[in-house]
Amino acid sequence: MEGRWTVFHDRTEAGRLLAKALAFLKGKKGVVVLAIPRGGVPVAKEVADAIGAPLDLVITRKIGAPGQPELAVGAVSQQGETVTNPELVMMLNVSEDYLREESARQVEEIRTRMSKYRGD
Repeated sequence: MEGRWTVFHDRTEAGRLLAKALAFLKGKKGVVVLAIPRGGVPVAKEVADAIGAPLDLVITRKIGAPGQPELAVGAVSQQGETVTNPELVMMLNVSEDYLREESARQVEEIRTRMSKYRGD
């Protein structure tokens, strides 16, 4: 499939097609469909509905470069696990303090969003 692109009408259609490919998971215990908000939710919902599995969210946040927030030097998970691009961090001279503080700020934003999306 190298070099081939498939274009879908929308994310719902993509989810339905993916669900067909994952039909072998229907009824299996322990299967959970994880969605990445926002664009991944319509796809994942179609899969979860089709295979009868629960749907949950995974939220990560970008760690932007100091003074250039759109340039990602890393990312953080909802559990606070941080992954960085060491070469970029070194090239931009990003401090450990900045990474720690920005990670904490992004984890707080993840918690806010999880509460918004999931409720209590």
